[in-house]
Amino acid sequence: MPGNSFGQLFRITTFGESHGAALGAIVDGCPPGLKLSEKDIQPDLDRRKPGQSKITTPRKEEDTIHILSGVFEGKTTGTPILLIAYNKDANPSDYKHLKDLYRPSHADFTYELKYGLRDWRGSGRASARETLARVAAGAIAKKYLFEKFGTQFISYVEQVGNIATGMDMNKVTPKAIDSNIVRCPDKTVADKMIKLIEQVRKDGDSVGGIIKGLIKNPPVGLGEPVFDKLPADLGKAMLSINAVKGFEFGSGFSGVSMRGSEHNDAFILSNKKVTNSSNHAGGTLGGISTGQDIYFRVAFKPVATISKEQKTVTRSGKPAVVAAQGRHDPCVLPRAVPIVDAMGALVLMDHCLRNKAQNK
Repeated sequence: MPGNSFGQLFRITTFGESHGAALGAIVDGCPPGLKLSEKDIQPDLDRRKPGQSKITTPRKEEDTIHILSGVFEGKTTGTPILLIAYNKDANPSDYKHLKDLYRPSHADFTYELKYGLRDWRGSGRASARETLARVAAGAIAKKYLFEKFGTQFISYVEQVGNIATGMDMNKVTPKAIDSNIVRCPDKTVADKMIKLIEQVRKDGDSVGGIIKGLIKNPPVGLGEPVFDKLPADLGKAMLSINAVKGFEFGSGFSGVSMRGSEHNDAFILSNKKVTNSSNHAGGTLGGISTGQDIYFRVAFKPVATISKEQKTVTRSGKPAVVAAQGRHDPCVLPRAVPIVDAMGALVLMDHCLRNKAQNK
């Protein structure tokens, strides 16, 4: 099956299924000499793992990561890094009732349509559990970029359903994001979001929302001016995440109501460096990073698998009713924050190495 690899010079290939033996990634292209251990990766996986709070799936997985290759005496060797985490709380029997049914708005139907078969144990490769591998690989990219450039990835939940925060992204801190279980830095709004998710869970339903992606101190000169623009690759990365239905970069759709004279970011001299007085562009011009903060928004739909009864058909086309019995998130947003950070880091890391190879 193609499409399991991402990146050109910093390239990852993910493997594993939701209720299989294990999941992981092979990371190729990591520069040698980077200090790396499981302790550098595990914190990001802990932010993504299931069962971490009352508003996430009750499935209990520690998602303990193991580095099986590519690191010697505490440093990367430049050879492929194999990352793996073993499933401990898999329960395929939860999904037996879905074996011959199609969940509405789910990949069950298209997966079988394309391949002629499907892994019905929690969706197999179509499950968001695959993102464990992305987060593990992304942690390596985050470490490299922070040590070399001081780059930080600070994504947070901006909206759940119709509840949104208008908090200034420049005032958001990592501590504030992780101060509550929904990962919204605005405490008052976060409390309302949590109550909504709890109600949605009681109703046997699900709810979507928006994650604000923020990258501080990105390297300059990343991205190519035509097909491989940095925003284009970030868009592909974010749209590859399960349940993502929209991507907005910089001023995004709000920019259409502005005139050029309002939207243009004027150049100024600050601390003997050329910069911009504003950042409607989102940190890139012509698809190439300027060094200003990169920001974007990622829209997540309500997850398809819910315990409410829904009309569907069987594989043979007979009318049926389906109500999920497995363990699912009523809202993916809190656990998706580290996934957005990881995908952003993978894109910047790959472009960083490409830029270095092109402009020595």
